[in-house]
Amino acid sequence: MQLISVNVGLPREVTWKGKIVRTGIFKEPVNAKVMVRELNLDGDRQADLTVHGGVDKAVYVYPFEHYDYWRSELPDTELTPGIFGENFTVTGFKEEDLNIGDRFQIGSVELMVTQPRLPCYKLGIRFGRPDMVKRFLASRRTGFYFRVLREGEVGAGDTLELVSRDSSNITVADITQLYTREKNHLALLHRATQLEALPESWRDYFQEQIHRQDVR
Repeated sequence: MQLISVNVGLPREVTWKGKIVRTGIFKEPVNAKVMVRELNLDGDRQADLTVHGGVDKAVYVYPFEHYDYWRSELPDTELTPGIFGENFTVTGFKEEDLNIGDRFQIGSVELMVTQPRLPCYKLGIRFGRPDMVKRFLASRRTGFYFRVLREGEVGAGDTLELVSRDSSNITVADITQLYTREKNHLALLHRATQLEALPESWRDYFQEQIHRQDVR
């Protein structure tokens, strides 16, 4: 996996549907090395910490391979690195290739895959399209989040090396499928609730899905 672009941005106020909205989704590529810290990258912040950021969403990653799909879907939109709000634009892995809990190293930085990205309405703001959230989820091209296990500097062109694969073998794509399409897949739901690398909020959600089926 190679780091194509490192993207950061500070929250700004924009007008959306007649209202002022504060958002940190506008990211721009950085040419210099950037410090990756436990909660975010230097020069990067989230606007609403109740749903964004935190240790399990410290670094948002989006595969560069998905850009070709979106160019065909959105031919009138200029797609530059960071447009999906990602901190890392990478090449070499997709959601179905990565297990929750997989660990990577990039220079002195150590990272762990934690979850797929569930977009909020602010993705629609970034693209100027109210339907973008629905299209994004339907595409199953969600990207994923890293937890920072060891801080350090990174830069465009760096290589991410796989340190270890999580033995549970539940992929980022599996979690998205459970959320969007396979909510009754009991075997996978039970496995997901036991996945320590998956944030507690996800495990609680899947436990509730199991409970709802049990009481039917």
